[in-house]
Amino acid sequence: MDDELWARIEPLLTVVPRNPRHPGRKRLDSRKVLCGILFVLYTGIRWEFLPQELGFGSGMTCSRRLGDWNEAGVWQCLHELLLSELRAADLLDFSRAAVDPHPRAMKGGPAIGPSPVDRGKAGSKHHLIVEAHGIPLAAITTGGNRNDVTQLIPLIQAVPPIRGKRGQPLCRPRYLYADRGDHEVYRDKVRRFQITPHLARRGTGHGFGLGVYRWVVEGAIALLHWFRRLRIRWEFRDDIHHAFVALGCAVICWRRLRTALCRE
Repeated sequence: MDDELWARIEPLLTVVPRNPRHPGRKRLDSRKVLCGILFVLYTGIRWEFLPQELGFGSGMTCSRRLGDWNEAGVWQCLHELLLSELRAADLLDFSRAAVDPHPRAMKGGPAIGPSPVDRGKAGSKHHLIVEAHGIPLAAITTGGNRNDVTQLIPLIQAVPPIRGKRGQPLCRPRYLYADRGDHEVYRDKVRRFQITPHLARRGTGHGFGLGVYRWVVEGAIALLHWFRRLRIRWEFRDDIHHAFVALGCAVICWRRLRTALCRE
């Protein structure tokens, strides 16, 4: 893990004080645990198979610490911090945004449903909203049977206020592009956020023109599912899976920021 990324994460991590009367075993260094979490995210290995010789601690320690940090809002804060730095570097384009879902298989647990595109098997979906360059702004996980258009408003509301420059933080794009969804009621709901919706009509064939703006969200989903742990959902707990998704979005933002910093 980069020292620059760790310098941004370390202040966000919760500090657990030791009880001087019952100190017990000393907690494993947070940076080593985070390296173990990233190893699982990148490789998709099961928690119990995390190699001990790497020095990252046990898989159960990494899993427990991942859940604790997610409950403390560490990954959301990290994502917002990186988005603000991207805005300060003029790397965010809020003139338009694009949304798209992608179905994922899973073992079981909350936020699942029979997938209509996979013979009714239990599954879940990753709903993603990105800005004009494909930088992820927010992600939501739902059951595989949820209609995609129903997540338009939750995705818009999930976009955090992005600071980084003087003045009001960015919260809403001017235009929103999405796949086929001929539901006028949702168009009206999107307009209430002072956003102009561009939703493809049902029955419209490929090559109708919106793909010029929507391809960035397809690329962002491909980058997100480059992390092997997110290709198939193995976590029964939805909070652990959401923590992986949020961490993956933060890593994608960091890569964009690091590339820009290296060019300077």
